[in-house]
Amino acid sequence: MIRKIYLIAICMPVLFAVSGNLALNGQQRVLDRVVAVVGNSVILQSDLENELMQMQAQGYSPTPNSRCELLERHLVQKLLLNQAIIDSIEVTPGEVEMELNRRLQFFIQQIGSEENLENYYNKSILEIKEDFRDVVREQLVTQYMQEEIIGRVTVTPAEVRRFFNNLPKDEIPMIPSHVEIRRIVKYPEFSEAENFRVRQRLNEIRQRIINGESFTTMAVLYSEDPGSARRGGELGYMSRAELVPEFANVAFSLKEDRVSPVFETEYGFHIVQLIDRRGEQVNVRHILMRPAATDQAKTESRSFLDSLAAAIRTDTINFRMAAIMHTEDDETRMSGGLVVNPHTGGSKFELDQLNPVQFQAVRDLRVGEVAGPLESTDAQGRVFYKLLQLSSQTAPHRANLKDDYAHLKEMALNQKMMRILDEWVAERKTQTYIRIDEAYRNCSFTDHQWVKR
Repeated sequence: MIRKIYLIAICMPVLFAVSGNLALNGQQRVLDRVVAVVGNSVILQSDLENELMQMQAQGYSPTPNSRCELLERHLVQKLLLNQAIIDSIEVTPGEVEMELNRRLQFFIQQIGSEENLENYYNKSILEIKEDFRDVVREQLVTQYMQEEIIGRVTVTPAEVRRFFNNLPKDEIPMIPSHVEIRRIVKYPEFSEAENFRVRQRLNEIRQRIINGESFTTMAVLYSEDPGSARRGGELGYMSRAELVPEFANVAFSLKEDRVSPVFETEYGFHIVQLIDRRGEQVNVRHILMRPAATDQAKTESRSFLDSLAAAIRTDTINFRMAAIMHTEDDETRMSGGLVVNPHTGGSKFELDQLNPVQFQAVRDLRVGEVAGPLESTDAQGRVFYKLLQLSSQTAPHRANLKDDYAHLKEMALNQKMMRILDEWVAERKTQTYIRIDEAYRNCSFTDHQWVKR
C-alpha cells in the first residue's frame, strides 16, 4: 500500500502529515524519540505514530509492517530534503500560504465543514495553519527537489505500447465506467434596487465601525462569509495571487486599522480592515454581504432553462451550441458546457467522483438526454440553476491501447519516474549519513537497503 507513496506530487496530493508536536482530538502526545537520522534531519517516533493514527481515522487498517513502510517513506523524503538544502532549493512564504489554503480547503471538503476541522484538531483554523506551516514548507521543498529529478521525464508512444504488452494479463487494469457531463448555468439577476440596498446596509455598518464599534463584532453579526465570520472576519495572511484582483487592490492599499469604502467583487459587496502587512502578504478582516435574488428572478431563470431544455430535446438546437450561446459559466462556455473533473483535469468522471446532485441527475439518463433545471450553489454561495446532459458513457472493461491510451500512458510514466527516482535514492543514500534506531533495523524495506551491514 505504501510502497510508492513517496512520489509526493505525482501519485496523489499530500494533505497534512501530522507532525510530532500536534495532538489529534485532544489525544495525548506520543512519547517521543528519534528513530532515524538522514543528514541533518531527524525522524521521530511521533511522526510515524501520529501519521498512522490519521490513516486509521481515514479507514486504513495497519499491517505489522506499516510502521516500517512509513519509516521508509520518511527516509526517502528526508533524503530529498537533505539534497534540496545542499542545492539551495527554497520556497517563498507566498507559496507556502497558497499551499496551506489549498490543502485546508480540500480537507474541509472531505471532513464536511470548517467547524468539523477545528473540532478534529481542537484548534482554530489560524492555529492549524501556524502548526502546519513548517510541515508544508518542508513538503514543498521536498516536492521541488523531486521535480528536479523526475519532473521532465516523458514516455514515447513506443514505451507506452511496450509497457502495455509486458503487463501480465491478470495485471491489466479494469477501467470502470466513465461519464462526460455538459452543463448550462443560469444565475438569477439581481435588481439595481437590491444592489443599492446591500451597499447602503454595508455603508451603515462601516459608519458604525468608524464611530467606534468593533469590526470583529460586526463581522460576527452581519458577514455572509461563514468561514471568516466566526473569526470576526479575519482571513489570515494572504498574497495578492490568492485574492481576487478587486479585493487585493483594496487590501494592499489600506493603512493599518483603516476601513475601506464599500467595493464589489464576484463574491458580493465588501468592506475591509487591515490588521497587518508582512512583506507581500496582508492579514485583513472583511464583512461580505450579497444581494438576494427575488423569487421572480429565480422563476425567470428556471423558465429560461425550461424553454432551452425543450428546444434541445426537440433538436431545435444541440446542447453544445446552447451552452456556448447561453451558459453563464465562463469555465465551460468555450468547451460547449463540458465539465472538468477536478481530480484529473480531464473531462471523464467515474460515477463515484460525481457530487450527489450530479449523480442523482444523470444516473438514470441515457447518453444525450438532459436533466433539469436543477438548483445549486456555487463556491461563492450564490444560487444558480443548471441543465445537465449525459454527454458520453463507457462500460467497465479491461484496459486497451485504443480506448485507454491516456490511462496507460500515465501508468507507464509513473513506472519510469519511479525507476529513475529509485536509482537516484540508491546512489544518494550511499553518500549521505543515515542512522536508524535498533528497533527498526530489521524492517523489511520494500525498495532499498537502508541499514549498512
